[in-house]
Amino acid sequence: MFDNVKRLFDIPQYQLENHPLQAAVAGKYDGKWKQFSTESLIEHINLVSKGLLKLGLKPGDKLAIISTNRPEWNFLDIGALQVGIVVVPIYPTSSEEDYAYIMNNCEAKLVAAEDEELLAKVNNIKDQVSSLEFVYSFKKIDGCKNFSEILKLGEDGNQDEVESIKEGITENDLATLIYTSGTTGKPKGVMLTHNNIVSNAISSDDRFPLERGTRALSFLPICHVYERMVSYLYMLMCTEIWYAESMETIGDNLKEVKPHVFSTVPRLLEKVYDKIVAKGQDLTGVKRALFFWALELGLKFDIPSRTSAWYKFKLGIARKLIFSKWQEALGGNVGIVVSGSAALQTRLARVFNAAGIPVVEGYGLTETSPVIAVGLWRGENFRFGTVGKPINGVQVKIAEDGEICVKGPNVMTGYYKLPDRTAEVLDADGWFHTGDIGELVEGEYLKITDRKKEIFKTSGGKYVAPQVIENTFKESRFIENVAVLGENQKFPAALIIPDFEFVKAWAKEKGISVPQDNEGLVKADEVKKRIWKEVEELNSKFGRWEQVKKITLLPKEFTIDGGELTPTLKLKRKIILEKYAKEISEIYES
Repeated sequence: MFDNVKRLFDIPQYQLENHPLQAAVAGKYDGKWKQFSTESLIEHINLVSKGLLKLGLKPGDKLAIISTNRPEWNFLDIGALQVGIVVVPIYPTSSEEDYAYIMNNCEAKLVAAEDEELLAKVNNIKDQVSSLEFVYSFKKIDGCKNFSEILKLGEDGNQDEVESIKEGITENDLATLIYTSGTTGKPKGVMLTHNNIVSNAISSDDRFPLERGTRALSFLPICHVYERMVSYLYMLMCTEIWYAESMETIGDNLKEVKPHVFSTVPRLLEKVYDKIVAKGQDLTGVKRALFFWALELGLKFDIPSRTSAWYKFKLGIARKLIFSKWQEALGGNVGIVVSGSAALQTRLARVFNAAGIPVVEGYGLTETSPVIAVGLWRGENFRFGTVGKPINGVQVKIAEDGEICVKGPNVMTGYYKLPDRTAEVLDADGWFHTGDIGELVEGEYLKITDRKKEIFKTSGGKYVAPQVIENTFKESRFIENVAVLGENQKFPAALIIPDFEFVKAWAKEKGISVPQDNEGLVKADEVKKRIWKEVEELNSKFGRWEQVKKITLLPKEFTIDGGELTPTLKLKRKIILEKYAKEISEIYES
Protein backbone atom coordinates (compact mmCIF):
# COMPACT_ATOMS: atom_id res chain seq x y z
CA MET A 1 0.00 0.00 0.00
CA PHE A 2 2.82 2.40 0.90
CA ASP A 3 5.46 0.94 -1.44
CA ASN A 4 6.49 4.34 -2.80
CA VAL A 5 6.79 5.99 0.60
CA LYS A 6 10.42 5.61 1.68
CA ARG A 7 11.41 9.11 2.77
CA LEU A 8 9.45 11.61 4.84
CA PHE A 9 8.94 14.00 1.92
CA ASP A 10 7.31 11.18 -0.08
CA ILE A 11 4.31 11.39 2.27
CA PRO A 12 2.66 14.60 0.92
CA GLN A 13 3.08 13.24 -2.61
CA TYR A 14 1.36 10.01 -1.55
CA GLN A 15 -1.55 12.08 -0.21
CA LEU A 16 -1.76 14.06 -3.45
CA GLU A 17 -1.91 10.90 -5.55
CA ASN A 18 -4.34 8.99 -3.34
CA HIS A 19 -6.68 11.40 -1.56
CA PRO A 20 -5.87 15.12 -1.87
CA LEU A 21 -7.43 17.22 0.88
CA GLN A 22 -8.90 20.72 1.00
CA ALA A 23 -7.38 21.11 4.46
CA ALA A 24 -4.18 19.07 4.56
CA VAL A 25 -3.05 21.43 7.33
CA ALA A 26 -4.90 24.31 8.96
CA GLY A 27 -4.03 26.97 11.51
CA LYS A 28 -5.68 29.99 13.09
CA TYR A 29 -4.48 33.45 12.05
CA ASP A 30 -5.99 36.57 13.63
CA GLY A 31 -8.89 34.52 14.96
CA LYS A 32 -9.76 32.86 11.64
CA TRP A 33 -8.96 29.37 10.40
CA LYS A 34 -6.79 29.20 7.29
CA GLN A 35 -6.68 25.95 5.37
CA PHE A 36 -3.92 24.73 3.08
CA SER A 37 -4.89 22.07 0.53
CA THR A 38 -2.56 19.18 -0.32
CA GLU A 39 -1.55 21.05 -3.49
CA SER A 40 -0.87 24.21 -1.48
CA LEU A 41 1.10 22.26 1.13
CA ILE A 42 3.39 20.81 -1.56
CA GLU A 43 3.72 24.20 -3.24
CA HIS A 44 4.89 25.78 0.05
CA ILE A 45 7.27 22.87 0.71
CA ASN A 46 8.88 23.33 -2.73
CA LEU A 47 9.20 27.09 -2.23
CA VAL A 48 10.99 26.46 1.07
CA SER A 49 13.37 23.96 -0.57
CA LYS A 50 14.28 26.42 -3.34
CA GLY A 51 14.54 29.32 -0.88
CA LEU A 52 16.95 27.44 1.40
CA LEU A 53 19.15 26.52 -1.56
CA LYS A 54 19.16 30.18 -2.64
CA LEU A 55 20.43 31.09 0.83
CA GLY A 56 23.35 28.76 0.23
CA LEU A 57 22.33 25.92 2.55
CA LYS A 58 23.48 22.48 1.42
CA PRO A 59 22.59 18.83 2.12
CA GLY A 60 23.90 17.89 5.55
CA ASP A 61 23.49 21.39 7.01
CA LYS A 62 21.43 21.74 10.19
CA LEU A 63 18.33 23.91 10.58
CA ALA A 64 16.65 24.54 13.95
CA ILE A 65 12.92 25.23 14.50
CA ILE A 66 11.67 26.80 17.74
CA SER A 67 7.91 27.19 17.51
CA THR A 68 4.55 25.94 18.66
CA ASN A 69 2.42 24.00 16.16
CA ARG A 70 1.49 25.83 12.95
CA PRO A 71 1.41 25.03 9.20
CA GLU A 72 4.74 26.84 8.69
CA TRP A 73 6.34 24.15 10.87
CA ASN A 74 5.41 21.55 8.23
CA PHE A 75 6.46 23.77 5.33
CA LEU A 76 9.93 24.38 6.77
CA ASP A 77 10.40 20.85 8.09
CA ILE A 78 9.54 18.96 4.90
CA GLY A 79 11.00 21.67 2.66
CA ALA A 80 14.37 21.27 4.41
CA LEU A 81 14.21 17.46 4.34
CA GLN A 82 13.62 17.51 0.56
CA VAL A 83 17.05 19.02 -0.01
CA GLY A 84 18.93 16.94 2.54
CA ILE A 85 19.01 19.54 5.33
CA VAL A 86 18.78 17.96 8.79
CA VAL A 87 15.95 19.40 10.90
CA VAL A 88 16.59 20.06 14.60
CA PRO A 89 13.43 20.89 16.58
CA ILE A 90 13.96 22.69 19.90
CA TYR A 91 11.35 22.95 22.65
CA PRO A 92 10.14 26.56 22.95
CA THR A 93 10.12 26.08 26.73
CA SER A 94 13.79 25.03 26.90
CA SER A 95 16.23 27.39 28.60
CA GLU A 96 18.53 29.76 26.73
CA GLU A 97 21.40 27.61 27.97
CA ASP A 98 19.86 24.59 26.23
CA TYR A 99 19.24 26.63 23.06
CA ALA A 100 22.94 27.52 22.92
CA TYR A 101 24.08 23.99 23.76
CA ILE A 102 21.88 22.33 21.10
CA MET A 103 22.68 24.83 18.34
CA ASN A 104 26.40 24.57 19.02
CA ASN A 105 26.31 20.78 19.28
CA CYS A 106 24.54 20.36 15.93
CA GLU A 107 26.23 23.41 14.34
CA ALA A 108 22.94 24.96 13.24
CA LYS A 109 23.20 27.36 10.28
CA LEU A 110 19.63 28.66 10.35
CA VAL A 111 17.07 29.02 13.11
CA ALA A 112 13.38 29.86 12.77
CA ALA A 113 11.73 31.24 15.91
CA GLU A 114 7.97 31.70 16.12
CA ASP A 115 7.43 35.00 17.96
CA GLU A 116 9.04 37.91 19.82
CA GLU A 117 9.49 35.98 23.07
CA LEU A 118 11.33 33.08 21.42
CA LEU A 119 13.28 35.41 19.15
CA ALA A 120 14.50 37.32 22.22
CA LYS A 121 15.84 34.06 23.69
CA VAL A 122 17.61 33.30 20.40
CA ASN A 123 19.05 36.83 20.18
CA ASN A 124 20.41 36.50 23.72
CA ILE A 125 22.57 33.51 22.77
CA LYS A 126 23.19 33.83 19.01
CA ASP A 127 26.65 35.37 19.55
CA GLN A 128 27.61 32.16 21.35
CA VAL A 129 26.79 30.05 18.26
CA SER A 130 29.51 30.58 15.66
CA SER A 131 27.83 28.39 13.01
CA LEU A 132 24.58 30.43 13.00
CA GLU A 133 24.19 32.50 9.81
CA PHE A 134 20.44 33.12 9.52
CA VAL A 135 17.66 33.94 11.99
CA TYR A 136 14.04 34.07 10.82
CA SER A 137 10.69 34.44 12.55
CA PHE A 138 7.29 32.98 11.63
CA LYS A 139 5.36 35.98 12.96
CA LYS A 140 6.16 39.43 11.55
CA ILE A 141 8.63 41.15 13.89
CA ASP A 142 10.41 44.44 13.29
CA GLY A 143 14.12 43.99 12.78
CA CYS A 144 13.94 40.27 12.00
CA LYS A 145 13.78 38.50 8.66
CA ASN A 146 10.42 36.83 8.16
CA PHE A 147 9.76 33.26 7.01
CA SER A 148 7.81 34.66 4.05
CA GLU A 149 11.15 35.93 2.68
CA ILE A 150 12.34 32.32 2.29
CA LEU A 151 9.17 31.58 0.29
CA LYS A 152 9.78 34.69 -1.82
CA LEU A 153 13.36 33.60 -2.55
CA GLY A 154 11.99 30.23 -3.63
CA GLU A 155 9.86 31.81 -6.34
CA ASP A 156 13.04 32.37 -8.36
CA GLY A 157 14.56 29.01 -7.43
CA ASN A 158 15.27 25.98 -9.57
CA GLN A 159 12.85 23.08 -9.03
CA ASP A 160 15.04 20.80 -11.14
CA GLU A 161 17.84 21.26 -8.61
CA VAL A 162 15.41 20.29 -5.82
CA GLU A 163 14.33 17.17 -7.72
CA SER A 164 17.95 16.22 -8.36
CA ILE A 165 18.81 16.42 -4.65
CA LYS A 166 15.64 14.51 -3.71
CA GLU A 167 16.64 11.76 -6.11
CA GLY A 168 19.93 11.28 -4.24
CA ILE A 169 18.41 11.06 -0.74
CA THR A 170 17.98 7.50 0.54
CA GLU A 171 15.72 6.15 3.26
CA ASN A 172 18.78 5.53 5.44
CA ASP A 173 19.98 9.14 5.34
CA LEU A 174 19.81 11.23 8.51
CA ALA A 175 16.55 13.22 8.59
CA THR A 176 16.47 14.81 12.01
CA LEU A 177 18.29 15.31 15.29
CA ILE A 178 15.90 15.34 18.22
CA TYR A 179 17.44 16.29 21.53
CA THR A 180 16.16 14.38 24.53
CA SER A 181 14.61 16.47 27.26
CA GLY A 182 17.42 15.73 29.66
CA THR A 183 16.07 14.27 32.94
CA THR A 184 19.77 13.61 33.60
CA GLY A 185 22.43 16.06 32.42
CA LYS A 186 22.78 17.66 29.00
CA PRO A 187 20.34 16.84 26.16
CA LYS A 188 21.54 14.13 23.76
CA GLY A 189 20.93 14.44 20.01
CA VAL A 190 19.04 11.36 18.82
CA MET A 191 19.86 10.60 15.16
CA LEU A 192 16.78 9.43 13.25
CA THR A 193 16.77 8.49 9.58
CA HIS A 194 13.90 8.81 7.11
CA ASN A 195 13.33 5.06 7.45
CA ASN A 196 13.23 5.20 11.25
CA ILE A 197 10.23 7.54 11.21
CA VAL A 198 8.53 6.37 7.97
CA SER A 199 8.58 2.73 9.12
CA ASN A 200 7.13 3.80 12.47
CA ALA A 201 4.30 5.73 10.82
CA ILE A 202 3.44 2.86 8.47
CA SER A 203 3.54 0.29 11.29
CA SER A 204 1.27 2.47 13.47
CA ASP A 205 -1.33 2.70 10.70
CA ASP A 206 -3.45 -0.26 11.86
CA ARG A 207 -3.77 1.15 15.40
CA PHE A 208 -5.62 4.26 14.16
CA PRO A 209 -9.14 3.48 12.88
CA LEU A 210 -9.40 6.48 10.56
CA GLU A 211 -11.04 6.84 7.21
CA ARG A 212 -9.57 9.19 4.62
CA GLY A 213 -10.76 12.76 4.99
CA THR A 214 -11.23 12.61 8.76
CA ARG A 215 -9.95 15.43 11.01
CA ALA A 216 -7.26 15.50 13.67
CA LEU A 217 -6.69 18.25 16.22
CA SER A 218 -3.01 18.68 17.05
CA PHE A 219 -1.95 20.41 20.26
CA LEU A 220 0.93 18.43 21.74
CA PRO A 221 4.27 20.04 20.80
CA ILE A 222 5.25 19.01 17.27
CA CYS A 223 8.89 19.49 18.29
CA HIS A 224 8.48 16.29 20.31
CA VAL A 225 8.97 13.08 18.32
CA TYR A 226 5.54 11.75 19.40
CA GLU A 227 3.39 14.47 17.83
CA ARG A 228 5.79 14.89 14.92
CA MET A 229 5.59 11.24 13.90
CA VAL A 230 1.82 11.36 14.40
CA SER A 231 1.60 14.38 12.05
CA TYR A 232 3.41 12.39 9.33
CA LEU A 233 1.03 9.50 10.07
CA TYR A 234 -2.01 11.77 9.67
CA MET A 235 -0.67 12.93 6.29
CA LEU A 236 -0.08 9.32 5.27
CA MET A 237 -3.64 8.41 6.27
CA CYS A 238 -5.00 11.41 4.37
CA THR A 239 -6.32 12.92 7.59
CA GLU A 240 -6.69 16.70 7.95
CA ILE A 241 -4.39 18.29 10.56
CA TRP A 242 -5.88 21.26 12.42
CA TYR A 243 -3.50 22.99 14.81
CA ALA A 244 -4.96 24.22 18.09
CA GLU A 245 -4.19 27.87 18.88
CA SER A 246 -2.68 27.02 22.27
CA MET A 247 -3.03 24.61 25.17
CA GLU A 248 -5.48 27.07 26.76
CA THR A 249 -7.90 27.04 23.80
CA ILE A 250 -8.17 23.27 23.36
CA GLY A 251 -11.75 23.18 24.68
CA ASP A 252 -12.93 25.78 22.15
CA ASN A 253 -10.89 24.27 19.30
CA LEU A 254 -12.38 20.82 19.93
CA LYS A 255 -15.87 22.27 19.48
CA GLU A 256 -14.83 24.19 16.33
CA VAL A 257 -12.88 21.43 14.58
CA LYS A 258 -14.93 18.44 15.83
CA PRO A 259 -11.97 16.08 15.35
CA HIS A 260 -12.15 12.35 14.86
CA VAL A 261 -8.77 11.80 16.50
CA PHE A 262 -6.18 13.50 18.68
CA SER A 263 -3.13 12.47 20.67
CA THR A 264 -2.69 13.62 24.23
CA VAL A 265 -0.84 13.13 27.50
CA PRO A 266 -2.43 11.73 30.68
CA ARG A 267 -2.28 15.09 32.46
CA LEU A 268 -4.68 16.66 29.97
CA LEU A 269 -7.11 13.73 30.21
CA GLU A 270 -6.94 14.06 34.01
CA LYS A 271 -7.89 17.74 33.74
CA VAL A 272 -10.80 16.96 31.39
CA TYR A 273 -12.00 14.26 33.79
CA ASP A 274 -11.64 16.55 36.85
CA LYS A 275 -13.66 19.31 35.14
CA ILE A 276 -16.42 16.85 34.25
CA VAL A 277 -16.56 15.49 37.82
CA ALA A 278 -16.57 19.04 39.23
CA LYS A 279 -19.64 19.81 37.09
CA GLY A 280 -21.25 16.60 38.33
CA GLN A 281 -20.73 17.71 41.91
CA ASP A 282 -22.62 20.91 41.19
CA LEU A 283 -25.71 18.92 40.18
CA THR A 284 -28.50 18.21 42.66
CA GLY A 285 -31.12 15.56 43.29
CA VAL A 286 -31.78 12.88 40.64
CA LYS A 287 -29.35 14.41 38.11
CA ARG A 288 -26.49 14.23 40.60
CA ALA A 289 -27.35 10.65 41.56
CA LEU A 290 -27.50 9.60 37.90
CA PHE A 291 -24.18 11.26 37.15
CA PHE A 292 -22.29 9.44 39.90
CA TRP A 293 -24.08 6.16 39.15
CA ALA A 294 -22.78 6.42 35.56
CA LEU A 295 -19.30 7.35 36.80
CA GLU A 296 -19.12 4.33 39.13
CA LEU A 297 -20.33 2.14 36.29
CA GLY A 298 -17.64 3.55 34.00
CA LEU A 299 -14.87 2.77 36.47
CA LYS A 300 -15.79 -0.95 36.20
CA PHE A 301 -15.60 -1.04 32.38
CA ASP A 302 -13.76 -3.99 30.81
CA ILE A 303 -13.49 -6.00 27.57
CA PRO A 304 -16.73 -7.63 26.32
CA SER A 305 -15.91 -11.22 27.42
CA ARG A 306 -15.41 -10.01 30.99
CA THR A 307 -18.64 -8.00 31.04
CA SER A 308 -22.14 -9.27 31.84
CA ALA A 309 -25.22 -8.60 29.71
CA TRP A 310 -26.71 -6.70 32.67
CA TYR A 311 -23.66 -4.40 32.81
CA LYS A 312 -23.89 -3.76 29.05
CA PHE A 313 -27.58 -2.89 29.43
CA LYS A 314 -26.84 -0.38 32.21
CA LEU A 315 -23.93 1.07 30.23
CA GLY A 316 -26.23 1.69 27.26
CA ILE A 317 -28.48 3.78 29.52
CA ALA A 318 -25.51 5.63 31.03
CA ARG A 319 -24.15 6.46 27.58
CA LYS A 320 -27.49 7.86 26.49
CA LEU A 321 -28.23 9.90 29.60
CA ILE A 322 -24.78 10.99 30.83
CA PHE A 323 -21.82 10.03 28.66
CA SER A 324 -23.23 11.51 25.45
CA LYS A 325 -22.53 14.94 27.00
CA TRP A 326 -18.88 13.96 27.52
CA GLN A 327 -18.63 13.18 23.81
CA GLU A 328 -20.18 16.54 22.92
CA ALA A 329 -17.52 18.31 25.04
CA LEU A 330 -14.84 16.75 22.78
CA GLY A 331 -16.61 17.83 19.60
CA GLY A 332 -18.94 14.86 19.15
CA ASN A 333 -16.89 12.93 16.56
CA VAL A 334 -13.94 11.47 18.47
CA GLY A 335 -13.28 7.90 17.35
CA ILE A 336 -9.94 7.44 19.10
CA VAL A 337 -7.64 9.24 21.53
CA VAL A 338 -4.03 8.06 21.90
CA SER A 339 -2.31 8.85 25.18
CA GLY A 340 1.46 8.78 25.47
CA SER A 341 4.57 10.29 27.11
CA ALA A 342 3.64 9.07 30.62
CA ALA A 343 1.62 6.35 32.32
CA LEU A 344 -2.16 6.63 31.96
CA GLN A 345 -4.14 5.86 35.07
CA THR A 346 -6.25 2.75 34.51
CA ARG A 347 -9.36 4.43 35.95
CA LEU A 348 -9.17 7.13 33.26
CA ALA A 349 -8.80 4.56 30.48
CA ARG A 350 -11.79 2.62 31.82
CA VAL A 351 -14.12 5.58 32.30
CA PHE A 352 -13.42 7.25 28.94
CA ASN A 353 -13.86 3.97 27.08
CA ALA A 354 -17.08 3.38 28.99
CA ALA A 355 -18.20 6.82 27.82
CA GLY A 356 -17.77 5.71 24.20
CA ILE A 357 -14.54 7.71 23.81
CA PRO A 358 -11.91 5.09 22.93
CA VAL A 359 -8.69 5.99 24.74
CA VAL A 360 -5.67 3.80 24.11
CA GLU A 361 -2.22 4.08 25.62
CA GLY A 362 0.99 4.08 23.62
CA TYR A 363 4.62 3.66 24.63
CA GLY A 364 7.88 4.67 23.06
CA LEU A 365 10.97 6.83 23.27
CA THR A 366 12.66 9.43 21.12
CA GLU A 367 15.27 6.75 20.36
CA THR A 368 12.57 4.49 18.86
CA SER A 369 10.97 7.10 16.57
CA PRO A 370 8.95 6.82 18.98
CA VAL A 371 6.29 4.07 18.98
CA ILE A 372 7.09 0.64 20.39
CA ALA A 373 3.59 -0.46 21.37
CA VAL A 374 0.03 0.90 21.24
CA GLY A 375 -3.17 -0.44 22.70
CA LEU A 376 -5.58 -2.11 20.29
CA TRP A 377 -8.91 -0.36 20.50
CA ARG A 378 -11.09 -3.19 19.19
CA GLY A 379 -13.01 -5.56 21.47
CA GLU A 380 -11.08 -8.39 23.06
CA ASN A 381 -7.62 -7.01 22.23
CA PHE A 382 -7.73 -4.36 24.93
CA ARG A 383 -5.92 -4.88 28.25
CA PHE A 384 -6.25 -2.11 30.82
CA GLY A 385 -3.02 -1.23 32.58
CA THR A 386 -0.89 -2.16 29.56
CA VAL A 387 0.35 -0.20 26.54
CA GLY A 388 -0.93 -2.88 24.18
CA LYS A 389 1.00 -5.06 21.78
CA PRO A 390 4.21 -4.07 19.99
CA ILE A 391 3.53 -2.64 16.52
CA ASN A 392 4.37 -4.59 13.35
CA GLY A 393 8.07 -5.10 12.73
CA VAL A 394 9.12 -4.09 16.25
CA GLN A 395 10.50 -6.81 18.52
CA VAL A 396 10.37 -6.56 22.30
CA LYS A 397 12.13 -8.71 24.87
CA ILE A 398 12.43 -8.43 28.63
CA ALA A 399 15.99 -8.75 29.94
CA GLU A 400 16.83 -10.75 33.05
CA ASP A 401 16.72 -7.63 35.21
CA GLY A 402 13.31 -6.68 33.81
CA GLU A 403 14.56 -4.02 31.36
CA ILE A 404 12.58 -3.63 28.14
CA CYS A 405 14.76 -4.11 25.04
CA VAL A 406 13.65 -3.21 21.52
CA LYS A 407 14.80 -4.09 18.02
CA GLY A 408 13.41 -2.89 14.70
CA PRO A 409 13.64 -0.39 11.83
CA ASN A 410 12.49 2.37 14.19
CA VAL A 411 15.57 2.23 16.44
CA MET A 412 17.88 5.26 16.13
CA THR A 413 21.32 5.06 14.56
CA GLY A 414 22.84 6.58 17.71
CA TYR A 415 23.46 9.74 19.73
CA TYR A 416 25.06 12.58 17.77
CA LYS A 417 28.80 12.87 18.47
CA LEU A 418 28.42 10.51 21.47
CA PRO A 419 29.65 7.03 20.44
CA ASP A 420 30.29 5.98 24.05
CA ARG A 421 26.76 6.91 25.16
CA THR A 422 25.39 5.12 22.08
CA ALA A 423 27.29 1.93 23.00
CA GLU A 424 25.72 2.05 26.48
CA VAL A 425 22.19 1.63 25.08
CA LEU A 426 22.65 -0.12 21.70
CA ASP A 427 24.21 -3.55 22.02
CA ALA A 428 26.16 -5.49 19.38
CA ASP A 429 23.03 -7.40 18.30
CA GLY A 430 21.06 -4.21 17.61
CA TRP A 431 18.90 -4.31 20.74
CA PHE A 432 18.11 -0.90 22.22
CA HIS A 433 18.00 -0.94 26.02
CA THR A 434 15.17 1.43 26.96
CA GLY A 435 15.98 1.97 30.64
CA ASP A 436 12.34 1.10 31.42
CA ILE A 437 11.28 -1.90 33.48
CA GLY A 438 8.31 -3.94 32.30
CA GLU A 439 6.67 -7.27 31.68
CA LEU A 440 4.64 -8.97 28.96
CA VAL A 441 1.14 -9.70 30.26
CA GLU A 442 -0.23 -12.93 28.76
CA GLY A 443 3.04 -13.01 26.82
CA GLU A 444 1.78 -10.29 24.45
CA TYR A 445 0.70 -7.07 26.16
CA LEU A 446 3.48 -4.79 27.32
CA LYS A 447 3.18 -3.33 30.81
CA ILE A 448 5.59 -0.61 32.01
CA THR A 449 6.36 -0.65 35.71
CA ASP A 450 9.19 1.87 36.22
CA ARG A 451 12.37 3.55 35.03
CA LYS A 452 15.42 1.39 35.72
CA LYS A 453 17.52 4.40 36.78
CA GLU A 454 14.80 5.73 39.09
CA ILE A 455 14.42 2.62 41.21
CA PHE A 456 16.13 3.30 44.54
CA LYS A 457 17.22 1.29 47.55
CA THR A 458 16.35 2.21 51.13
CA SER A 459 18.96 1.98 53.88
CA GLY A 460 17.38 -1.37 54.79
CA GLY A 461 18.39 -2.73 51.36
CA LYS A 462 14.85 -2.85 49.92
CA TYR A 463 14.23 -1.72 46.32
CA VAL A 464 11.44 0.80 45.68
CA ALA A 465 9.97 1.69 42.25
CA PRO A 466 8.76 5.31 42.69
CA GLN A 467 6.78 5.68 39.44
CA VAL A 468 4.39 2.85 40.34
CA ILE A 469 3.63 4.51 43.68
CA GLU A 470 3.34 7.98 42.13
CA ASN A 471 0.91 6.83 39.43
CA THR A 472 -1.22 5.09 42.07
CA PHE A 473 -1.25 8.15 44.33
CA LYS A 474 -2.30 10.40 41.42
CA GLU A 475 -5.50 8.35 41.12
CA SER A 476 -6.68 10.26 44.19
CA ARG A 477 -8.81 13.31 43.45
CA PHE A 478 -6.93 15.11 46.23
CA ILE A 479 -3.48 14.70 44.65
CA GLU A 480 -2.30 16.73 41.65
CA ASN A 481 1.30 15.53 41.55
CA VAL A 482 3.73 13.62 43.73
CA ALA A 483 7.42 12.77 43.98
CA VAL A 484 8.36 9.67 45.96
CA LEU A 485 11.83 9.66 47.51
CA GLY A 486 13.88 7.72 50.04
CA GLU A 487 17.17 6.58 48.53
CA ASN A 488 19.48 5.38 51.35
CA GLN A 489 16.85 6.47 53.89
CA LYS A 490 14.98 4.27 56.39
CA PHE A 491 11.66 4.57 54.52
CA PRO A 492 9.99 6.08 51.43
CA ALA A 493 8.43 9.53 51.79
CA ALA A 494 6.59 11.80 49.36
CA LEU A 495 6.36 15.44 48.37
CA ILE A 496 2.71 15.94 47.44
CA ILE A 497 1.09 18.78 45.55
CA PRO A 498 -2.63 18.80 46.33
CA ASP A 499 -5.27 19.40 43.67
CA PHE A 500 -6.02 22.83 45.11
CA GLU A 501 -9.32 23.39 43.30
CA PHE A 502 -10.68 20.01 44.35
CA VAL A 503 -9.51 20.40 47.96
CA LYS A 504 -11.26 23.78 48.21
CA ALA A 505 -14.46 22.32 46.70
CA TRP A 506 -14.28 19.36 49.14
CA ALA A 507 -13.83 21.71 52.12
CA LYS A 508 -16.76 23.85 51.01
CA GLU A 509 -19.02 20.81 50.59
CA LYS A 510 -18.05 19.51 54.05
CA GLY A 511 -18.44 22.93 55.67
CA ILE A 512 -14.77 23.06 56.65
CA SER A 513 -13.10 26.46 56.81
CA VAL A 514 -9.70 26.41 55.06
CA PRO A 515 -7.39 29.18 53.82
CA GLN A 516 -7.97 30.10 50.16
CA ASP A 517 -4.28 30.71 49.44
CA ASN A 518 -2.12 27.67 48.64
CA GLU A 519 0.51 28.49 51.28
CA GLY A 520 -2.15 28.45 53.99
CA LEU A 521 -4.06 25.52 52.54
CA VAL A 522 -1.14 23.05 52.76
CA LYS A 523 -0.63 23.94 56.43
CA ALA A 524 -4.29 23.41 57.38
CA ASP A 525 -4.63 20.41 59.73
CA GLU A 526 -7.91 19.23 58.17
CA VAL A 527 -6.27 19.17 54.71
CA LYS A 528 -3.16 17.36 55.95
CA LYS A 529 -5.28 14.75 57.75
CA ARG A 530 -7.53 14.16 54.72
CA ILE A 531 -4.64 13.73 52.30
CA TRP A 532 -2.83 11.45 54.73
CA LYS A 533 -6.00 9.32 54.84
CA GLU A 534 -5.76 9.01 51.03
CA VAL A 535 -2.10 8.00 51.32
CA GLU A 536 -2.91 5.35 53.94
CA GLU A 537 -5.60 3.82 51.73
CA LEU A 538 -3.37 3.80 48.63
CA ASN A 539 -0.40 2.45 50.62
CA SER A 540 -2.36 -0.77 51.13
CA LYS A 541 -1.63 -1.68 47.49
CA PHE A 542 2.10 -1.95 48.23
CA GLY A 543 4.46 -4.06 50.31
CA ARG A 544 5.34 -2.68 53.76
CA TRP A 545 8.85 -1.63 52.65
CA GLU A 546 7.36 0.35 49.73
CA GLN A 547 4.73 2.21 51.71
CA VAL A 548 5.12 5.98 52.10
CA LYS A 549 5.59 6.69 55.81
CA LYS A 550 5.66 10.50 55.76
CA ILE A 551 4.50 13.27 53.45
CA THR A 552 4.99 17.00 52.99
CA LEU A 553 2.44 19.08 51.10
CA LEU A 554 3.89 21.66 48.72
CA PRO A 555 2.09 24.95 47.88
CA LYS A 556 3.35 25.21 44.28
CA GLU A 557 2.89 22.92 41.28
CA PHE A 558 5.87 21.30 39.57
CA THR A 559 6.37 23.14 36.27
CA ILE A 560 8.66 23.21 33.23
CA ASP A 561 9.61 26.83 33.95
CA GLY A 562 10.32 25.97 37.57
CA GLY A 563 12.73 23.28 36.43
CA GLU A 564 10.97 20.35 38.13
CA LEU A 565 9.48 18.96 34.89
CA THR A 566 10.97 18.14 31.50
CA PRO A 567 9.15 19.53 28.42
CA THR A 568 7.37 16.14 28.24
CA LEU A 569 6.17 16.60 31.85
CA LYS A 570 8.42 13.96 33.44
CA LEU A 571 9.82 14.62 36.91
CA LYS A 572 13.38 15.96 37.07
CA ARG A 573 14.17 14.13 40.29
CA LYS A 574 17.64 15.60 40.76
CA ILE A 575 16.25 19.16 40.57
CA ILE A 576 13.38 18.31 42.92
CA LEU A 577 15.79 16.82 45.47
CA GLU A 578 17.95 19.97 45.31
CA LYS A 579 15.06 22.45 45.31
CA TYR A 580 13.23 20.86 48.23
CA ALA A 581 16.29 19.74 50.21
CA LYS A 582 15.07 21.62 53.32
CA GLU A 583 11.61 19.99 53.27
CA ILE A 584 13.14 16.55 52.64
CA SER A 585 15.65 17.04 55.43
CA GLU A 586 12.81 17.92 57.84
CA ILE A 587 10.92 14.73 56.85
CA TYR A 588 13.83 12.49 57.82
CA GLU A 589 15.19 14.50 60.74
CA SER A 590 11.85 14.33 62.51
